[in-house]
Amino acid sequence: MDMEARGHSEHPEALRLWLRMLTCTQLVEKQVRTHLREQFDTTLPRFDLMAQLERNPEGLKMNELSRRMMVTGGNVTGVTDQLVTEGLVERVSVEGDRRAYRVRLTARGRKVFDEMARQHEAWIVAAFESLSQREVESLHKLLGKVKQHHNANQQEKTETP
Repeated sequence: MDMEARGHSEHPEALRLWLRMLTCTQLVEKQVRTHLREQFDTTLPRFDLMAQLERNPEGLKMNELSRRMMVTGGNVTGVTDQLVTEGLVERVSVEGDRRAYRVRLTARGRKVFDEMARQHEAWIVAAFESLSQREVESLHKLLGKVKQHHNANQQEKTETP
């Protein structure tokens, strides 16, 4: 049963919208996971880690990767170990801190990621092909308003003693 099936007509429209958004997210994510596995023999966490490193060519410390990916350090370590073994990422010492190191994409890792990223983009575009360009832009703008409202509320809470 998908998330949307939990909603009933007597529930507020906002709750039903939330459940539809969750359902759509899960459907698209499931499709992306399947494509990554079938076409690249990889997983979404591996793709996400490589995406973080692609955005930061100088590399990232493990704790920074963990924070950005919103997963435990143990999860990041496991994925990183796999990618190092495959020659897609490397660990580089941090000058002045013998205990720390950065993880960064290797040249091979960058090449592999670039191909995965191109395919990923195509899959996401295809996931929204039932919407017109105008509908996509409108939905993006509306969800931006929700995000802005949420961020403003979070800011208020952190500023209030």
